[in-house]
Amino acid sequence: MKNKIYLDNASTTKIDDDILDKVIDYIRQSYGNPSSLYKDGKEAKKIIENARIQVAKAIGAKENEIYFTSGGTEADNWILKQVLNSEKKALVTSKLEHHAILNTAEFLSKNGVSVKYLDVDKNGKVLSDKLEKMNSGEVSLVSIMYSNNEIGTIQDIKKLAELAHEKGAIFHTDAVQALGKIDIDVKRDGIDALSLSGHKIHAFKGIGALYVSDKIKITPQIFGGEQERGKRASTENVGGIMSLGLACEKINDEIENIDKIINLRDYFIKNVLENIDGVILTGDRVDRIANIASFCFKDVDSSLALILLDKEGISVSAGSACMSGSIEPSHVLQAIGVGNEYIKGSLRFSFSKYTTKEELDITLETLKKIIQKVR
Repeated sequence: MKNKIYLDNASTTKIDDDILDKVIDYIRQSYGNPSSLYKDGKEAKKIIENARIQVAKAIGAKENEIYFTSGGTEADNWILKQVLNSEKKALVTSKLEHHAILNTAEFLSKNGVSVKYLDVDKNGKVLSDKLEKMNSGEVSLVSIMYSNNEIGTIQDIKKLAELAHEKGAIFHTDAVQALGKIDIDVKRDGIDALSLSGHKIHAFKGIGALYVSDKIKITPQIFGGEQERGKRASTENVGGIMSLGLACEKINDEIENIDKIINLRDYFIKNVLENIDGVILTGDRVDRIANIASFCFKDVDSSLALILLDKEGISVSAGSACMSGSIEPSHVLQAIGVGNEYIKGSLRFSFSKYTTKEELDITLETLKKIIQKVR
């Protein structure tokens, strides 16, 4: 293996070294149950509540509006299943959501919930005309992802939230990919509920959070003890929660990294399009998340290209990492109308604060040779 170049940060990120050191130092010294009254227990509880403040600050929320979960998938499931308890059992979402939303929506549809899917344009922008035509009170919840995990397109979340409210609906957004790359303010943008995940922002895997406005009543996700104000029982993942809080605290401190990542992304996109024939960029060119460059290569088997890249020490994804084992074409690429000659040649490159220009130059040269070889 000649190199070790990691360009799959939309799938998961390296744990920040500083965060890892702080969490390890803590859990080596203190391992009390946060529900206990002795010193170690109180210290663990303090860690959790401090992290709750850090997460809330990162998205412009109140600390009592943050509920810790096992990740973005659980947060998505939790908020969507609230529709089952609503007077009007109706959900509106889009055709390019993460499967945490789509599969939950399918479950809901089999349990008495009316589910409507909004179309998207060729760049992955949600077409809101169907929502605009709905009658007020016709829908309970609207859930649209902030930025797409495959093609990187950013939605006009404030406008979509306003439309949802006009219809008397709660507005939720899956912001798993957006956190840390976009200025998120739930109060400014009218977001009632939001899902996020730690491992996308250099925190641990297995930790996430659901923001729910304190104006909205939610039913418990897990019954048992009184953890998370009685809404999600189970002894808390203190180390994971601590890592998420620290990662959220770093978002504002490391804002300069976003410009660096955008510059690397644009450099990479420019060079791929100029130096490789038969390739299209997927997603919106302007309203695109900072760290995602996604392409479809004509007459290429992306699985084979991915394997050959891996042999050269370069880690990328064939579209969404959650679907990389599937032989079916990406539902996102189908939704934006990618042609048959391109749709199976999807490769997603995603960057982080640790990515360097030198790594991209090596990747560009290697990619050009591999595409030619696969064809």
